[in-house]
Amino acid sequence: MGASVTGAAPAQAAPPTPLDRVAPAPASVAPSGSPYRITRDTHIRVDDSRETRRVGEYLATVLRPSTGYRLPVTAGGAGGIRLRLAAGPFGAEGYRLDSGRKGVTITAAGAAGLFHGVQTLRQLLPAAVEKDSVQPGPWLVAGGTIKDTPRYGWRGAMLDVSRHFFTVDQVKRYVDQLALYKINKLHLHLSDDQGWRIAIDSWPRLATYGGSTQVGGGPGGYYTKADYKEIVRYAASRYLEVVPEIDMPGHTNAALASYAELNCNGVAPPLYTGTDVGFSSLCVGKDITYDFVDDVIRELAALTPGKYLHIGGDEAHSTSHEDYVRFMDRVQPIVAKYGKTVVGWHQLTGATPAKGALAQYWGLDSTSAAEKAQVAKAAQNGTGLILSPADRIYLDMKYTADTPLGLDWAGLVEVKRSYDWDPGNYLPGAPASAIRGVEAPMWTETLSKSADVEYMAFPRLAGVAELGWSPASTHDWDAYKVRLAAQGPRWEALGIDYYRSPQVPW
Repeated sequence: MGASVTGAAPAQAAPPTPLDRVAPAPASVAPSGSPYRITRDTHIRVDDSRETRRVGEYLATVLRPSTGYRLPVTAGGAGGIRLRLAAGPFGAEGYRLDSGRKGVTITAAGAAGLFHGVQTLRQLLPAAVEKDSVQPGPWLVAGGTIKDTPRYGWRGAMLDVSRHFFTVDQVKRYVDQLALYKINKLHLHLSDDQGWRIAIDSWPRLATYGGSTQVGGGPGGYYTKADYKEIVRYAASRYLEVVPEIDMPGHTNAALASYAELNCNGVAPPLYTGTDVGFSSLCVGKDITYDFVDDVIRELAALTPGKYLHIGGDEAHSTSHEDYVRFMDRVQPIVAKYGKTVVGWHQLTGATPAKGALAQYWGLDSTSAAEKAQVAKAAQNGTGLILSPADRIYLDMKYTADTPLGLDWAGLVEVKRSYDWDPGNYLPGAPASAIRGVEAPMWTETLSKSADVEYMAFPRLAGVAELGWSPASTHDWDAYKVRLAAQGPRWEALGIDYYRSPQVPW
């Protein structure tokens, strides 16, 4: 018979996650005092606003499966986890988190701030909290105070659903992953040469025919208006604003194939399933082109509660410069007519960006000085910039030459490269005040399922989120890679297969 273990010391519980071990890095962290322990008696206490209750219910749905606790969401009372709205130095998205022996309180001026504070709370709990079955715990939250506000108001991720179609549920899964890192814009690339993905009642063949294929010739697909509204609703429940994109005048073969009259020669080209770019263009000289654009923007704007509508404008190699300028001069006022603000790829700065328009820069470190200067000049004249440098944060670029997925036209982008740059001084001559934020595009020529998207997004997405959220003063690769490594077990608990970069001490 073995030796008795009666009276042996209990196994030592792991210490709580330090307050500064989260991503994106908070603006300020002050550890102090004892941790709070979530137990079967814990309540989630909310004030009487509907938004606070909604965030409380969301938190409960995250915590209940893994803790096994009831965690009732109740109005008022003391102790437990408290969510409260109050005036303060938080801005629209900031929050304060106070933790101590008696409880955790998250305070914000708005529901988005409470939601972002909840994401921080998740990361302060053990990674097993993300699992959907009961785990042993204990569920400790380190003591102290976090005060946090974002550096930039635009922290985006783009998903290309045109090259390969992704279902509503697949988009929702990505939304949940984006929300964990306080991303607040979901840019959906809804049309391209290979597929048109949104139903337009006045031009029905766009979706039924133009949406019937994808890269490699698969079945494609499209969102009904109800589908799109459900994506918008779900994103809003995670405090992300959907920015829909209809790319034009190039990247339009799916539309040109669907309606012969949109072509200058009146002949519809065949559907396209390859990956070349730059060969298609709407017919700039035809009035029907602008009837088409007006109808599409009108219907899409009516479905989109957010402020922005993206009109593409990149790689219009089959459109002359004069025609491109003429096209943008006619199309931008249509966006304004339906109450939206124009976003375009940075080639829009080669025309005359509308007042208030945003240009999304996707150039490389090696992009010509003249092209960079053109974008900087537009920024000096009041055009806001979203930074998406392709050789830094295009999430479809291969990590190394051996990465089985992705492309490499912008170079190989390892994790350090995607993190180690500063949006505030990246583009020479562009005033820091013009930078609205950052956005990580995910093009899908080689990606056909959620696991593909996740492998290319993680771990780089967390770094992009940090560039958008955290103060420049926190930016340090050596410190970041340690915090990033701590995310690995969380991704595993969430079922995310990520790239285990040798640059990170997993």
